[in-house]
Amino acid sequence: MTLTNLTGGPQFLLLGLMDGTDDHPLLFLLFFSVYLLNALGNLSMVVLVRSDRALCSPMYYFLGHLSLVDICFTTVTVPLLLASLLRPGQAVSFQACFAQMYFFVALGITESYLLAAMSYDRAVAVCRPLRYSAVMTPWCCAALVAASWAVAHLHSLLHTLLISALSYPSSALVHHFFCDMTVMLSLATSDKFAAETAIFSEGLAVVLAPLLLVSLSYARILVAVLQVRSAGGRRRAFSTCGAHLVVVLLFFGSVLSVYFRPSSAYSARYDRLASVVYAVVTPTLNPFIYSLRNKEVKGALKRGLVWRAALQV
Repeated sequence: MTLTNLTGGPQFLLLGLMDGTDDHPLLFLLFFSVYLLNALGNLSMVVLVRSDRALCSPMYYFLGHLSLVDICFTTVTVPLLLASLLRPGQAVSFQACFAQMYFFVALGITESYLLAAMSYDRAVAVCRPLRYSAVMTPWCCAALVAASWAVAHLHSLLHTLLISALSYPSSALVHHFFCDMTVMLSLATSDKFAAETAIFSEGLAVVLAPLLLVSLSYARILVAVLQVRSAGGRRRAFSTCGAHLVVVLLFFGSVLSVYFRPSSAYSARYDRLASVVYAVVTPTLNPFIYSLRNKEVKGALKRGLVWRAALQV
């Protein structure tokens, strides 16, 4: 790492979602509303899973942790996005920029591994229903969640150390609304081939591992469902996986389109729009996708509202 980096000399000017120096109050209100909706939906899911005994199954245990990750995930990026919409060109120090990148990468990887754990849970529920409680024990669920957090932070630490060790100009314009890996690599002035190679190969393994587990889980689910003779049985089996599959496609699709392209195909405008999908939109939609067609979650929400109304009376 250069002396300038260590002393905190470089500053990055975040241009935000839109290029230019104009403020965008309407977009600010839009994203502020989305952020409040995200906090309300995910916090409600966390509280419901923690407080309602009907939501004590492994699926809701993972969903509670996923909602917690989604709250933190958006909180890492959206406040700076909101600030840049009212006052473009926010100055961010070297340390603050890479701290943001560290937590963003760690939380994003955690989400991918939690989605993989949820797909494994659904595969066990559909393919081995009689042994479900024996396989998905509380200890197994806790171990999967702990491993998701631990692996994610280790990978994020490695990525952050590799990128922060490069040299950067004393002041640089960041065509993004947060300090993303691809953006920081494009700003580096020193030789970054080794760092790019290590990050790409290691990042490919990080993303492909949960994606492979998701694919294998759904392959097993598809085989098991096709063996069910009744149409009603098939619908019930698919209904338990439909919401999770939508979330998986949204998250992994946008992530792969941003991080696994050659550097020659880098586009600041495309990356910003795709980042909005997986950093803002998907975490906001998750609790609503899981609850819209879920009778257990709707029932828990109604019980919570009735209990709160009874307390006020």
